[in-house]
Amino acid sequence: MKIYLVGGAVRDRLLDRPVGDRDWVVVGANAETLRAQGYKSVGKEFPVFLHPETGEEYALARTERKTGPGYHGFEFHAGTEVTLEEDLARRDLTINAMAEDGQGTLVDPYGGREDLAARRLRHVSPAFREDPVRILRVARFAARYTPIGFSVAPETLTVMRDMVSAGEADHLVPERVWQELARACAEPCPEAFVEVLRECGALARIMPEVDALFGVPQPARWHPEIDTGTHLLLALAAAARAHEAPATVFAVLVHDLGKGVTPERFLPQHRGHEARGVPLVRALCERLGAPRAWRELALAVTREHLNVHRALELKPSTVIRLLTAVDAWRRPERFGRFVAACRADARGRAGNEAVTYPQAQYLQVVREAAAAVRVDIENRSGPEIGQALERERIAVAQAVRECFTPKFRP
Repeated sequence: MKIYLVGGAVRDRLLDRPVGDRDWVVVGANAETLRAQGYKSVGKEFPVFLHPETGEEYALARTERKTGPGYHGFEFHAGTEVTLEEDLARRDLTINAMAEDGQGTLVDPYGGREDLAARRLRHVSPAFREDPVRILRVARFAARYTPIGFSVAPETLTVMRDMVSAGEADHLVPERVWQELARACAEPCPEAFVEVLRECGALARIMPEVDALFGVPQPARWHPEIDTGTHLLLALAAAARAHEAPATVFAVLVHDLGKGVTPERFLPQHRGHEARGVPLVRALCERLGAPRAWRELALAVTREHLNVHRALELKPSTVIRLLTAVDAWRRPERFGRFVAACRADARGRAGNEAVTYPQAQYLQVVREAAAAVRVDIENRSGPEIGQALERERIAVAQAVRECFTPKFRP
């Protein structure tokens, strides 16, 4: 029995990046051998075991054979005769198909180290085309490594296009799409995830609402970049630069979906796109199984982002109603993410990358000050208490407003 460190831990060490979870592959053993040594079986579909002391995952070396469409259409074989090279051959990218033995010697049968040096995301073998999830994984690795110069190899992009044309992307299960999308929202270049999926044609299959934004014009006065899809990519980049939470990045991703269905006769104007976008965002979240917290934040940003851009021009009473509408009083943390998404939208415009966006600070200050307001409840009914509280909060908003000067218009 031989044990090798494989996958991301090897890749990240060679890239001189922090190593997270470590995965191991066991060659020349079977399940009974590992159980006899105290390993605990955890894999229902794959022969995966937990080390009795470290709790790290150890998988038996295996081969796989395509038996049907989609992610689940595989038959696996894990036997003592399966070699390390055969196990590595079934992996997605060459940079993930390297291993190290117990002495730290690198095993690299498919040129992963060379591709690391060339900053290239390249598939290992023709078997890549058998699993549509690999399309998403390549896009996610692009979101992670684009900032350090990586790009998708042309031959791999061709295979991905062929897979989409063959209908493989249509078999992606929503859970796996969401898993990869959510992880991409936490990467340093989430816009690359969208770009790669669009370049291979998969974006139109899994998120057609987002794909529909590309090629749609906007008024040059507010959007020098013109194209709505380009604006989306710039806004995602702005959110990533600010290290926003993944849920905030997702809200940025979907905030303008209403512009993709603006009737052509009204272009390049998009009046009412906020309301048009709400059902589209709701449908996308339901289809992919987005968590409730992510869905609620995305809907709030979609519905109210223009009001946030105009916050310094709104009546104080309207500002208080806006804060109430997005549940800012009870959920300050989510409200912070809400205004952060709107700020990324404002900065996602050619030439506006460093705009100060005082609206965010204004609304945060109003929220904090107005949330602290207390009114006398003695001899007052419930409605009277609510009215008195609103009057005091409006007065606070007016007082805060006088300290701010508009710097950005939508």
